[in-house]
Amino acid sequence: MSFNLFDSVRGYLGNDVIGNASNALGESEGNMQKAVSGAIPAVLTGIMDKASSGDAGNLLRIAKETFNSGMLTNIGRFFTDNNLISRGTEFLKGIFGDRLNNVSSMIASYAGIKSSSATALLSAAAPAALGAIGSHASSTNMNTAGFLTFLNNQQENILNAVPSGLNLAGALGLSSLGSIGSRLNNAVSGITGSVKSTAANLTSTPKKTNWFVPALLALALIALIWLFMGKKSNREENQSRINTAPDPAITSTPPVKRAAAPTSIMVQLPNGTEINAYKGGIEDQLVKFLNDPSQKVDKTTWFDFDNVNFETGSATIMPESMTQIKNIAAILKAFPHAAIKIGGYTDKTGNEKSNIKLSQARADAVSSALKDNGVSESQLTGAEGYGSQFAKVAADASDDERKTDRRMAVNVRQK
Repeated sequence: MSFNLFDSVRGYLGNDVIGNASNALGESEGNMQKAVSGAIPAVLTGIMDKASSGDAGNLLRIAKETFNSGMLTNIGRFFTDNNLISRGTEFLKGIFGDRLNNVSSMIASYAGIKSSSATALLSAAAPAALGAIGSHASSTNMNTAGFLTFLNNQQENILNAVPSGLNLAGALGLSSLGSIGSRLNNAVSGITGSVKSTAANLTSTPKKTNWFVPALLALALIALIWLFMGKKSNREENQSRINTAPDPAITSTPPVKRAAAPTSIMVQLPNGTEINAYKGGIEDQLVKFLNDPSQKVDKTTWFDFDNVNFETGSATIMPESMTQIKNIAAILKAFPHAAIKIGGYTDKTGNEKSNIKLSQARADAVSSALKDNGVSESQLTGAEGYGSQFAKVAADASDDERKTDRRMAVNVRQK
């Protein structure tokens, strides 16, 4: 199935995020749901408008930076973190410019919420939209021309998602939203025409050729080659007299490994559902395991959650973690015969009895969250906290190193 930008952004602003926003902003959840239905297409339309006006390259760069920054994992915290709200507002100013107040007022009036609440919601929708674009752009090696083509292909879905009662064209100072589509088409055609023109110039044959200059250059080139070959012969003769064994300090140095940005993918489930996940993440691994009859169930194969976090020292699941928990719930619903066990783990710091108690509480919290999202009790065989029993990193290591031991995991007990 082809990538749908609107659906991808909507996935980042799910019911858990909206519920969190409602509580933080003092708005009803129903009104916030309505506001989201207008905020997402408004932000995406603003991005199309800006890209079609000649700023596509800069927008693409910002989108990739947003994705690589990890902001997508913090969308649920935008409504309680002033720093995140400020960053989101900066994105909004870059997208809408002096039209931002008009757009915020329009969303507020449409959904029956405060203007400040509308701005806060838009401040979360902007990085969600840019991050979703950046994720897709990174996974497809998208350049500026590809970005414009991508937006041009997405425009119908985006504009069709604009609610009928939302005067978005007026807020953006446009006669109609269709003008954005026209500009996008022109921008794509302009780039295509420029490429063709450049190619034609490169392949065109000059009418006159002066043979003297090329001949002179050829003679100079021959002389340089002769001189280089003579020096090379002398070097090889001299090097044959010395020990040319490679320097152990150089040959033993491993290549530098650069952390690659995670690739966002759509994981297809047997019941036709698609979930947004990362390539190689727990959802991807779990579905492959359940689909592969050669993979046998055992008690030693665990799949680590890669985006489930808790408030420090507690078993309270962070709001942004609910996206992955909902994904695991969707997988279990698609594999109704599957059953899993939840495991909780801590690092080696602190009192072990306290570690076991905390890891148990967190395992229970994940199990309860899965049940709350429709997973039957028959598919959850248990939840156990192991404390630091399986921790590998020393207690005096850095926090960044020890965080690999603080995890939640899933073990398949039945397929």
